[in-house]
Amino acid sequence: MPETTLPDRALLRISGTDVRGFLQGLVTADVNGPLPAWSALLSPQGKVLFDFMLWADGDDILVDCETAQADALARRLSIYRLRRPIQITPDETLAVHWSNDTTQGAPDPRLPQLGHRWLAPATSPAPGWLAHRLSLGVTEGVAELGSDKTLWLECNARELNGVSFTKGCYVGQENTARMNYRSTVNRRLVVAPLDAPGDRTRIAYPDLKLMVEHRRVDALGDALIPDWLAVALAPQD
Repeated sequence: MPETTLPDRALLRISGTDVRGFLQGLVTADVNGPLPAWSALLSPQGKVLFDFMLWADGDDILVDCETAQADALARRLSIYRLRRPIQITPDETLAVHWSNDTTQGAPDPRLPQLGHRWLAPATSPAPGWLAHRLSLGVTEGVAELGSDKTLWLECNARELNGVSFTKGCYVGQENTARMNYRSTVNRRLVVAPLDAPGDRTRIAYPDLKLMVEHRRVDALGDALIPDWLAVALAPQD
């Protein structure tokens, strides 16, 4: 059995009438554009509540999210349904798969170096995903991003294709757009070598000798600065 399943990921199926229109006014990605896409549901202040991948399945959208947050995300999305004929249900017939050694599925929309993802019935757990992702400086999930703690652009959403600035309004859009156009992203989530945890630390991974911290851009210190982040941090003419 191929070892490609990401067991910490779950799928929510959103079905009904005009699913894309429903999500377009809520999430940061352009749901009418190419999918899969990395996206988030934000607070009105522009802080991330949940991050996830969006996949198309006919007229339905599949939300590839953290297993531990799937129920909370479904409840939050349900708040916005009002009287729309929209259904949000777990899909346990499929699982999220990942490999860095295949062309199956689709390249990760955040960064091609992250490898390929696809949806299929579950197999054996994939080894190495967490170490690979962190080695590229990419953060995700509530443990790293926080819930209602971190502005979406501080999660490197602009650099990792997690936000559209042309799609129109969504929850948290005003502050997110203002930060982008004023270039006022003063803090970043970064991966750094493991050290004693402090106020900036979100989570430590002792087995990998790494941690995720929320640091000011003028005090990144020993943080890993991959090429995609180095470009973003370079002085602008």
